[in-house]
Amino acid sequence: MFRFLASLYRKYASGGGGAPAGMENPGYRGGSLDSLRHRPSDVIEDDDDEMVDIAGATLDFSNTDDDPPLGAGDYEERSRAGSMSSTGPSRLVDPLEDPVPGLGTYEDFNTIDWVREKSKDRDRHREITNKSRQSTVALLHSISDAFSGWLLMLLVGLMSGALAGGIDIAAHWLTDVKEGVCLVGFWFNHEHCCWTSNETTFQERDRCPQWQSWAEIMTGTAEGALAYVVNYLMFMVWALLFALLAVTLVRAFAPYACGSGIPEIKTILSGFIIRGYLGKWTLIIKTVTLVLAVSSGLSLGKEGPLVHVACCCANILCHLFTKYRKNEAKRREVLSAAAAVGVSVAFGAPIGGVLFSLEEVSYYFPLKTLWRSFFAALVAAFTLRSINPFGNSRLVLFYVEFHAPWHLVELAPFILLGIFGGLWGALFIRANIAWCRIRKSTRLGHYPVTEVLVVTALTGVLAYPNSYTRMGGAELISELFNDCSLLDSSQLCGYKQVSGAALVNVRGRRPSFPLLPPSLRFPPSQSNSTSGAAGGNGLADRPAGEGLYAAMWQLALALVFKVVITVITFGMKVPSGLFIPSMAVGAIAGRLLGVGMEQLAYYNHDSFIFRGWCSSGADCITPGLYAMVGAAACLGGVTRMTVSLVVIMFELTGGLEYIVPLMAATMTSKWVADALGREGIYEAHIRLNGYPFLEPKEEFQHSSLTVDVMRPRRSDPALAVLTQEGMTVGEVEALVEGTRYSGFPVVVSQDSHRLVGFVLRRDLLISIDNARKRQEGVVGASQVVFAEHAPPPAEDAPPPLRLRGIVDLSPFTVTDHTPMDITVDIFRKLGLRQCLVTHNGKLLGIITKKDILKHMAQIANRDPDSILFN
Repeated sequence: MFRFLASLYRKYASGGGGAPAGMENPGYRGGSLDSLRHRPSDVIEDDDDEMVDIAGATLDFSNTDDDPPLGAGDYEERSRAGSMSSTGPSRLVDPLEDPVPGLGTYEDFNTIDWVREKSKDRDRHREITNKSRQSTVALLHSISDAFSGWLLMLLVGLMSGALAGGIDIAAHWLTDVKEGVCLVGFWFNHEHCCWTSNETTFQERDRCPQWQSWAEIMTGTAEGALAYVVNYLMFMVWALLFALLAVTLVRAFAPYACGSGIPEIKTILSGFIIRGYLGKWTLIIKTVTLVLAVSSGLSLGKEGPLVHVACCCANILCHLFTKYRKNEAKRREVLSAAAAVGVSVAFGAPIGGVLFSLEEVSYYFPLKTLWRSFFAALVAAFTLRSINPFGNSRLVLFYVEFHAPWHLVELAPFILLGIFGGLWGALFIRANIAWCRIRKSTRLGHYPVTEVLVVTALTGVLAYPNSYTRMGGAELISELFNDCSLLDSSQLCGYKQVSGAALVNVRGRRPSFPLLPPSLRFPPSQSNSTSGAAGGNGLADRPAGEGLYAAMWQLALALVFKVVITVITFGMKVPSGLFIPSMAVGAIAGRLLGVGMEQLAYYNHDSFIFRGWCSSGADCITPGLYAMVGAAACLGGVTRMTVSLVVIMFELTGGLEYIVPLMAATMTSKWVADALGREGIYEAHIRLNGYPFLEPKEEFQHSSLTVDVMRPRRSDPALAVLTQEGMTVGEVEALVEGTRYSGFPVVVSQDSHRLVGFVLRRDLLISIDNARKRQEGVVGASQVVFAEHAPPPAEDAPPPLRLRGIVDLSPFTVTDHTPMDITVDIFRKLGLRQCLVTHNGKLLGIITKKDILKHMAQIANRDPDSILFN
């Protein structure tokens, strides 16, 4: 599709002709090359000393950590080297014949030109192919160029998998440190500390002499009010310390490391440039603070930020390969694959990661990127599996397997969970965006450290008394997903014992205890037989006991707590993912409903609903399955994911027979959430931050035309224009200094208004500065020539400056009566920065991506000035 549209673009782009136009861009200001490095503070309304709030982080526009734009010092050094190698000072500089360093690059907070970048890559590839036929060295270079993409994917997978494994291990350890320490080695977490203990029992398999709580260390006792208070205080102290370290590191070293990162990744993949967002400092600080934030006990997860971490790895590794370092479009293909890697290591779902990148974050996803994403996700999953961070030979902590079939009657409660997930998703998005607006518009946003500490203290105080809110999010989900065995000591398994029940796992499998040493994982009395009541088909449904009723009350309170605290946690100045909190909310609701259905089936197995498929003593309902369906429904309601979410959940459980319940719940949650609001959480945060992002899923339904959206308007001044000959260097510089446009059309003359092409402001300034240094005699009176053949100069006139090489000779044009829905599709599919508007061959104006976004905001009754960047 992209190639087809690009061919249309090349075929019809020369059909327009006409008059002057310019493209407004607040990111540029006339003057010297140095002025390109900073945005003027009078352009953005919320600007304060060249600082702006992006994704909740106060950022400096001069940050050039990630592939910085060409600086004056670097440029002068390259120009001096180029002048030494030139044939002489009197030579006329032509960018077409003598490339100038810095041409074709982009300034920070601007959008790339996808068509130009793809054209550059095709020209590069064509040149390499032609040279490969001439010599063996060139052939080897061609082979290495073709193989470089796969090598880069291999490196991205290895690096991301290793970092994800380290994050998992460190987060698990620090989370356990809040409750105690291992005496045989402080670097062991609770599970590994008790791994080799021979004194672990089935009833208290999380207790062993090698692991002691803080109360045991300080007071010598593990029971009583004093021990409870000591453990409570130590839990709070560690939580506040971890949160303080996280927010301080983010604020001091890498403001871009806060938040989830997925809204910004989506914007970057659409062509927007945010220098430093994927840089080395962001990677280092995000990795460290992600561990601290998760360990602090805040209602957040590490799965979303792992996508950001993987993209940082990919961006840094791209600098090792010229093909990706110098081409922004090719780099974004790598970043799309990196997004798949992030989900692969977050959930242990390589296929789901590829589909997530395709469905949720990628803007341009060719077939070649699909293959490379699959390969990179495979390498990352293999790397994480080799590290084995959880010690259970699985890629995630909450891997489960269900084997009992589901019945058609259960589709009703599954759909009910989907309705709950859609309602929760829509309400959460509205509440979170409202809270983020309060944070951005009030003094609350000026004190990020205080906000994080207050929310952490509130979370710790309310979470500690409840065992289901005290544990980590992944551990809670694992607890809710799993079914009960006869030896399970969890409160969720507090059923009344039924006489004659055999020692069999819920699903006919022997119970597994990951906290026990291998020699004690299976009770001796179980021997090699798994047969028992219910004919080996599983443990029969049992009546709820006091322990289960108490657990249900605790889960109900945990549900209310998670719903409220997640709203104010997501968006703070620490790395914060939304996958785990959303799944936790859904898993709690699903477990509650599952236990209710289980008890309903137990006491009413003779009713017409259960008759025929749920007889007395049979294993009918799987509460863990309900928790899994609820988790998928709530995550789908928040993110609006469908296909990728179902595949991720399928890879987590390994059960093909549960795809239909997952599909039903996920689709229902999306329908319900879309009925209450069309945007997912990431799209809502993109709009909140004012990023220039054209949502591919959003349909343009207004009947307006391009003439209604283009500029200049009737009250606006005429657009600036360059003529292909006749203008001097001084006149061009005066035009640049007097406007804030990022590009200018080139016409034959002021009278004919016949279009020649389009030139970018940055390329124009760089070329003029380069000519002053490398070509003798360039002064303010020198003629600037954009034509193919320069006219003969006067006898005593200074030499002309030929700049035809920087002109885009095929700017895209549409007529003034083109419907805006077609224009919007052209911008989306071709990735245009601007489009010229003509009428009967005469140029009327110009449309930029920002103009379209402002127009769409006006149609939706939103503030058009909320679009901050061009």
